[in-house]
Amino acid sequence: MSRLSIPTAEQTPAAAQPLLDAVHKQLGVVPNMMKLLSHSPVALEGYLSLSGALAKGRLGAKTGERLALAVAEFNQCNYCLAVHSYLGKNAVKLDEAEIVANRRGHSSDAKADAAVKFAVQVATARGHVADSDIQAVKAAGYSEAEVLEIVLHVALNTLTNYVNEVATTAIDFPVAPPLQSL
Repeated sequence: MSRLSIPTAEQTPAAAQPLLDAVHKQLGVVPNMMKLLSHSPVALEGYLSLSGALAKGRLGAKTGERLALAVAEFNQCNYCLAVHSYLGKNAVKLDEAEIVANRRGHSSDAKADAAVKFAVQVATARGHVADSDIQAVKAAGYSEAEVLEIVLHVALNTLTNYVNEVATTAIDFPVAPPLQSL
């Protein structure tokens, strides 16, 4: 059971309703996390703004989902693991082996592997990465702009991981199995 309530349509602040309508138009549903964030229209707007900006970035949707899976596993966020396993499989067409590799902090794609490893290092070191970490991700072909986008993906996903863990948001996607069972 959630520790913070999921507002009903009648309980949703008026300022949040257009944002939720836009989410519904884009996804066909409004996930529980978005409904939860609607308690604070500025929190919902902040999340949607950063998420939307990163979606226009250089990394692409597949890498974004890979990073989200790695960070969700690192932060042990079952809600986000469910969401990003679903999106990874159905929206960006990652296969099951890649989803598992991403959750383990790797990728079968050499360039994406460097991004995922760097993202996990950013999360682990709480941003205090070594020069060699930066050099490794740049050597894999990532520009400085892309390195910054990876950091922002880590921050965005950590934000959602923390929100969902604090709230114990009810999972409204297929539950991702524990990594040790895969």
